[in-house]
Amino acid sequence: MAIVFEKPKSLTDATLHYCPGCTHGIIHRLVAEAIDELGIQGRTIGVAPVGCSVMAYDYFDVDFVQAPHGRAPAVATGVKRADPENNIVFTYQGDGDLAAIGTAETVHAAARRENITVIFVNNAIYGMTGGQMAPTTLPGQVTQTSPYGRDVETVGYPVKVCELLSKVDGAAYLERVAVNSPANIKKAKKAIKKAFQNQIEGKGFSLIEVVSTCPTNWGMTPVKALEWLEENMLPYYPLGVYKDIYAEEEAK
Repeated sequence: MAIVFEKPKSLTDATLHYCPGCTHGIIHRLVAEAIDELGIQGRTIGVAPVGCSVMAYDYFDVDFVQAPHGRAPAVATGVKRADPENNIVFTYQGDGDLAAIGTAETVHAAARRENITVIFVNNAIYGMTGGQMAPTTLPGQVTQTSPYGRDVETVGYPVKVCELLSKVDGAAYLERVAVNSPANIKKAKKAIKKAFQNQIEGKGFSLIEVVSTCPTNWGMTPVKALEWLEENMLPYYPLGVYKDIYAEEEAK
């Protein structure tokens, strides 16, 4: 009998701790599928910082390193440079981590063109610590620390990571995807796999931004959260490739 569906080998049998409707589970699966299909499970090392991804080492059947809050790109740099020919290294970070305390780590890893893969989950809020306003929280969006909506006059505008890094010369591949529909999930899988393939080929720094939901801290049902994402987040964070230097070179 032909097998048409099975759990990725790069995921463990552990039950996920994420809230109902959280899209971390989808993203985990896509990362694991990419690892399986590229045949790099035995070489892959993940780096997770503080945040909802703090227990990722329980879910991926690859070696894992825990990093301080925001410091995953720095830790990943060390792990990669320790054995650059063999280690395939990825970070898995949320917006409260990567785009706040870890902004400098991210920018400078890209500037150095570190040959690592960054999976950046953007759900526009601090998830693990209770729903505070994050660097990616939308203008007017209500959170625990912006009960009247984010006021850009007092706290500034959201950080658009792909747009920001697209101006950094060392960044090789940047793409923003989403996991709110089957079609977008397929595109996200393709982008994540390409980011790992780039690392295998020594092409340098790749970051995939995944626009995601947080039903619990948004105060919505999972279905409503997906609708809110499509109606509010995607217009502000447009999907697409923001930089691909090798594709650009080939097109010349």
